[in-house]
Amino acid sequence: MKIEKTLIIIPTYNESENVEGLVQEIFGLYSQDLEILFIDDNSTDGTGEIIDKIVSEGNGKINVIHREKKLGLGTAYITGFKWALTKDYKLIFEMDADFSHRPEYLADFFEEIKDADLVLGSRYVHGINVVNWSLMRILISLSGTFYAKFWTRMRLSDLTGGFKCFRRKVLETIDLDNIKSNGYSFQIEMTYKAWKRGFKIKETPIIFYDRVDGVSKMNKRIALEALVKIPLMVIGEWLHETRRS
Repeated sequence: MKIEKTLIIIPTYNESENVEGLVQEIFGLYSQDLEILFIDDNSTDGTGEIIDKIVSEGNGKINVIHREKKLGLGTAYITGFKWALTKDYKLIFEMDADFSHRPEYLADFFEEIKDADLVLGSRYVHGINVVNWSLMRILISLSGTFYAKFWTRMRLSDLTGGFKCFRRKVLETIDLDNIKSNGYSFQIEMTYKAWKRGFKIKETPIIFYDRVDGVSKMNKRIALEALVKIPLMVIGEWLHETRRS
């Protein structure tokens, strides 16, 4: 499959069990015009050192940015987006390091992005497609999407997922320095800003597999952040449009 020049951004914090296998699987499927950028937040389990070893043995298609401490998911992606925009990538992905986002779905993203500006990997476009989640976690996730849809008026099935593909022009249009969210509300904010700017958004169905190795980063603080940040995000965007008009 011929693809446009692509960067996959993968934030890491204590993912030593996963990074080598993930790299092998991604490049086993797609080696042409595809690169990876890891953003490691000073992992305490040696993840950064493992990535450095992969980079040193690689062919220039694997890159890493080391940060001094754990600074959060949103800032990791913003760091990656800014780095990507200094290069000539056409497509920029968000992807988890723990195999919850399966590399085989990349082919579906590449197909859907042909006539879209942003493609979301959706767990809910055809029912509920998650594996090894508790009922409570499913309810929290669905409630988050419902809450975001209520405030934003976006008619998308899954607004809190983090498996995404952006066209370069989307990121060029968004003021990355003005992104307010850092937890999972970051995903909602990026999609909302793309939607408000008139970009075409599509969803592609995925099955989300809960991690096998490592520890989940989800916590109550991240969920509470979304409750507060989503209304503020919508109001802020409305004020921005009002000032422009």
